[in-house]
Amino acid sequence: MATKNILIVPGDGIGQEVTAVGKKVLDAIAVKFGHTFHYDEALIGHVAIEATGEALPAESLEKMRKADAVLFGAVGHPKYDNDPSAKVRPEQGLLKMRKELGLYANLRPIKLFDELLSASSIKPEILKGADILFFRELTGDIYFGEKGRKNDGDTAYDIAEYSRYEVERIGRKAFEAARTRKKKLCSVDKANVLETSRLWREVIQKLALEYPDVEVEHQFVDSTAMMLIKNPCRFDVVVTANLFGDILTDEASQIAGSMGMLASASIGDGTGVYEPIHGSAHDITGKGIANPLASILSAALLLDISFGMKEESDLVISAVDQVLKQGFRTVDIADKNTNPENILGTEAMGVAVLKFI
Repeated sequence: MATKNILIVPGDGIGQEVTAVGKKVLDAIAVKFGHTFHYDEALIGHVAIEATGEALPAESLEKMRKADAVLFGAVGHPKYDNDPSAKVRPEQGLLKMRKELGLYANLRPIKLFDELLSASSIKPEILKGADILFFRELTGDIYFGEKGRKNDGDTAYDIAEYSRYEVERIGRKAFEAARTRKKKLCSVDKANVLETSRLWREVIQKLALEYPDVEVEHQFVDSTAMMLIKNPCRFDVVVTANLFGDILTDEASQIAGSMGMLASASIGDGTGVYEPIHGSAHDITGKGIANPLASILSAALLLDISFGMKEESDLVISAVDQVLKQGFRTVDIADKNTNPENILGTEAMGVAVLKFI
């Protein structure tokens, strides 16, 4: 039995709907296993800008630092998409949270439930057995390098930058994970063109000497993008830079059929942040149809990685699997063979998972 402090950060759009379901799952686990989970909430993103003028208020950041783990929703709002000149933007809260908490490793498990083989646009025989763990570096690259305009605003630039220690620490996490799986690691870069990628490959090659039991493969990002669709089962653990990881993991989400199924963990040396990989999805906000399974699976990751509660985490994953085996779906993962009566809304899908827990 353990006592833990969990910060719920719903953020914007459907983030508020799905984290509410994720919290109920954590509550159910606490009751079943005799744990005590204390909760608090904090603002980030558009809702924080509306309330305080900042995308990540100091109060929210302080709560994050004090928590044992953070269950996060999403940030974003259409008004900023249509106004590229806005000085304060929801996404700034997300980037600042990662930077201030030292969240340098983003883990995205791409694991396919057999019941959802038909939900993907890729042939089932190509997908079956796909199980990939992505490690995306989070605090460097083009997102954090110097950026600006020149020539009276007619030329824009974003500088990609990496330091050796940044590559080394994410690389070490990936190697350690590979040791617990199939002992295979694919490092993705663009070393034929980019100097940052040449440093990346150099560091990974040096690290590989410390892990002689792990088979290391180096792939260019463009060929990786192709192979993810052609033969996803060839990959096990994949480690890559911030920009490449952002793109490749969204591509890989289609292996699972929907972004609504994929969880992620952002970890460093302090508080871990757990979130679905989908965005705020304002087009379906308030309709009660958002898929909460990614938030539920993020709660499972939280239990496992931050709290070391493997049995509890496995139960949550098993409950999701059982619900899918029973034929229940949200609209994003339903297909022509789905019984219309089994297509559930956000809350009803949460209740179905809770029944199995």
